[in-house]
Formats: sequence, C-alpha cells, structure tokens
Amino acid sequence: MAVRKDTLFEQFLAPIVRLLIDEPALQRFHESTDWVAVYDRFSCPDFSYPDYYRDQNYHGIAGGYLNPGAAVSYDPITQYVLFPQETLLRQTLVSKIQGQPRRMLDLGCGTGSTTLLLQQTFSQTEVIGLDLSPYMLFMGDRKATAAGLEIQFIQGDATQTGFPAASFDVVTATLLFHETPPEATEKILREAFRLLTPGGQILILDGNQQTLRQTSWLTQVFEEPYIHAYADGSLDAWLARAGFQQVKTEDQWWINQISSGLKPLSRANLSTAEDEELQFALA
Repeated sequence: MAVRKDTLFEQFLAPIVRLLIDEPALQRFHESTDWVAVYDRFSCPDFSYPDYYRDQNYHGIAGGYLNPGAAVSYDPITQYVLFPQETLLRQTLVSKIQGQPRRMLDLGCGTGSTTLLLQQTFSQTEVIGLDLSPYMLFMGDRKATAAGLEIQFIQGDATQTGFPAASFDVVTATLLFHETPPEATEKILREAFRLLTPGGQILILDGNQQTLRQTSWLTQVFEEPYIHAYADGSLDAWLARAGFQQVKTEDQWWINQISSGLKPLSRANLSTAEDEELQFALA
C-alpha cells in the first residue's frame, strides 16, 4: 500500500505503532483478499463518488479510502491513536443514546466499530452502517460476522442517502466530519435531520474543534485534507443551522468531543415536501 512518508505520523509515531501491530499478518491478509470481488460485493452499480472524496489521500495513503490498504490498516492504527482508548470513546457516544430506538443509522461507519457497539448495546434495534468505501464496509461486515451480529452495511452518500424521511430514531457519526469539507458536512447534517423521526437524536464523536484550533500540530499528524476547515468551524452552529435543537458539545479528554442535538417534535421546521413524506411514513 502506497503511504506518504512526509506526515508527522509516518516520521515520528509510525515506528512506535509498528512495534505494537502485526504488520506481516496485515500484509498477508491484504495480499490474500480478492479486493475486486470485495468491491463488486459492496459497491452499488453506477455509484457516483463525491469529488471531495474521490481524489484525496487520507492518512497518507494514496487514494484514501478507495485504496483497500486504508481499510486494512485503519483498525490496528486507530486503536492506538484515539486517546485515552478507542472503545471507551465510542462507548461514551453510545451511552448518550436516549430511550430504546427502533432504527439507528451510523453515517460514515467506516470499518463498523461504532456500528457494532450500537448493535451490541441495543440488540433489538435495527442498525445500518452507511459508508462510501466498499473496502471499509467489507471490514465492518467481516467484524460483525465474527461477532455473530446481523448488521446491514450499505454503500451510500451521507449527503443523500435515499432513505425515507423520519425513518430513524438515532443517527450517529464517528470521526466523519474532520474528513469532509464544511459544505458537505452541512449537507450531511441536513440529511440526518430529514432522516430522523420527530424527537430523534443525532450524536457525533470527532476531534475537539477548540483544541485543534489551539494546537496546530495536531492538524498535521495525519494527512487530513479538510481538518483545518473542520477546526475553524463549529459543529454546534452547523447542527443549529440544520434545524436541530438542544444542541451541545462536550469535551472528551481534551482531544475529542461529542456533539448532540434533537429534531424538534413540531413539524414547524419541516419543508412541505418533508412534512408530506413524514405523514406518509407515520401512516
């Protein structure tokens, strides 16, 4: 897998991480997997990738998440770079879910780490993971199968998912928005608002925007093409503009944050088309 050598991660942190992970095993898995078959299985016919995603490197890997190498290396590295501990952070997000949702959607689900936690915590709930990368979806599906969980992993664009309005009680997004330009982020949040039932909840785990603004070297650890725009923005403001209420952001161990909001119970904030679709969905 082609990896750039000029990121801070490759220069300083990668040598330490490589002592902790089994690189030969990852390489064997990468070489033994039929990635053409994986792509065919998890990609939709004639699927159109957003411009912001298609031609970008992420984490120093050429081609980003449309390179299977990114999917293979994601979990082994992420478990060591999410402070203080990856599963703890994801569980903190899941613990903030209110009530007993019937359906949940994990946007930008990646390799499905949060998706699996959602299903394990809410065993009677239908959980769907949505992502642009067929390779990341494959890794998520593989993990779910190993855990004995039935989860739908679907290729889709979070800005226009194609799901009906008011079809989910909870929408989550983990480590997604520092990898999308602000205009895409706001489209995704508007789509999440449309997808949620009245009173539905959105929960977002991502990098701490205030910390990123104050500590510039954190934005340079990995190759993240949109992280500066993310750091300069405000998820609270983006959520409010999308129509969410009771918006708040809580710091998580200084480096991360969890943002949340609720879709109003009133239909006052819905467009005519959304209101008609909502009435049909609830009929």
